[in-house]
Amino acid sequence: MPHDEPTPRRLTIRPIDPVAFAPFGTLLDAPAVPPRQDRATALENGRPGAAANLALIHSEPWAGLMPLGRLERHPHSSQAFLPLAVDAYVVVVAPDRDGRPDETALYAFRVPGHVGINYRTNAWHAHMMTWAHPGTFAMLAHEDGSAGDCVFAAIAPVQLDPEV
Repeated sequence: MPHDEPTPRRLTIRPIDPVAFAPFGTLLDAPAVPPRQDRATALENGRPGAAANLALIHSEPWAGLMPLGRLERHPHSSQAFLPLAVDAYVVVVAPDRDGRPDETALYAFRVPGHVGINYRTNAWHAHMMTWAHPGTFAMLAHEDGSAGDCVFAAIAPVQLDPEV
């Protein structure tokens, strides 16, 4: 008898809301007072020996990456994503429950391409996914190259749906 894959759960992608996103991180938008906003968000580094890593990330559209099957977190560092060439993108987050993502409380948000995000230390999140076209992000995190930089957790398959 063939093994049937489980039917993925469905999760609606909603517009980003700074209050709903607050437990997981902060939004980075235009300076409140031009021309510059210093310390726009807290950059967390729990390991003084871990250096700042400014990386460039190529991301693909979310629809081609479904169903979603894992989340990640960074136990010692915040992680900022700044869109460089992105029309819009999708973030998926979940609160922690006993050291794993709480799969009953997943959230999916659509973020405009002019807004960055900064995940708090230990925030469970999916890999970066653009909305409709491939895109590029600058990513900033403190890393030392060890397994402690990033922790992954498998989750039951999730299919994302755009809000109608």
